[in-house]
Amino acid sequence: MNAPFPSTAATAAEQPLRLLIAAPRGFCAGVDRAIEIVERAIDIYGAPVYVRHEIVHNKFVVDNLKAKGAVFVEELDEVPDGVPVIFSAHGVPKAVPAAATARGLEWLDATCPLVSKVHRQAERQIEAGRHILFIGHAGHPEVIGTFGQVPEGNMTLVETVADVATLDVPADADLCYLSQTTLSVDDTAAIIEAIQARFPQVVGPKAEDICYATSNRQAAVKQIAPQCELVLVIGSPKSSNSLRLVEVAQREGVPAQMIQRADDIDPQWLQGLATVGLTAGASAPEELVNEVIARIKGLREVASEEIVTTVEHMTFKLPRQLAR
Repeated sequence: MNAPFPSTAATAAEQPLRLLIAAPRGFCAGVDRAIEIVERAIDIYGAPVYVRHEIVHNKFVVDNLKAKGAVFVEELDEVPDGVPVIFSAHGVPKAVPAAATARGLEWLDATCPLVSKVHRQAERQIEAGRHILFIGHAGHPEVIGTFGQVPEGNMTLVETVADVATLDVPADADLCYLSQTTLSVDDTAAIIEAIQARFPQVVGPKAEDICYATSNRQAAVKQIAPQCELVLVIGSPKSSNSLRLVEVAQREGVPAQMIQRADDIDPQWLQGLATVGLTAGASAPEELVNEVIARIKGLREVASEEIVTTVEHMTFKLPRQLAR
């Protein structure tokens, strides 16, 4: 990632740096909803409000919520009695809200509705008697949450095309596939193709599981990357959708660097470059985008341009406890 970036002719440094800003970028509807759930819960119940796991994978967002009265924990048993608890946007196994209810805790579910849709699909496929091949990354909270929707042994994780060939599943098994919502569109398509080639009877979802925001942000990077000598991605190393944006740029043959804040930018990265691209993962706020733009303008004279590939209008309702 820190390999030297290709430079243009020396005269490029004397010209304004062309900064191509991808749109859409940054917060998606699911992240907006999750953050609003925490903020409203603090307003209604008072601090502290506990959140199981980081509400979204972004340190800036989490730190801001901590300052307002949110307390983040990894497991439910870290939540004291008598306080509300919120489940993160990535979703949780069924056992977690069941345990919260058993303890008499008031809980709020900030799971992204598009992740919840995958959960419901998983339940329906098990009811139909199918074994699920789940495309995703081991250990990711969304994968853990989805596996926790069905009885153990009814779902098998598939991470790569190579995994498909080694699946210990009868050739005529009644199968379906589902996927994590924040994957690479291209990688997932290749894995699905391999699954369908080995198991022609496999049943797929009615619509792809990769969420609109993940797809749109990857498409935007594909649009700007061929014009760039470097693409900067604002996001967290924990964020699946942000990591995928780095990969998308690199697959277009362009060096890409993930940054969490403006101070992460090494001034040497920009020396001699004529065009740089900028985007942000779905859990990175626009405030960080503006911070990065200001930092770049402090290092180079800049001519910026927003490249819009689509306009998003998606919104999600809040839980009924907060709607009042």
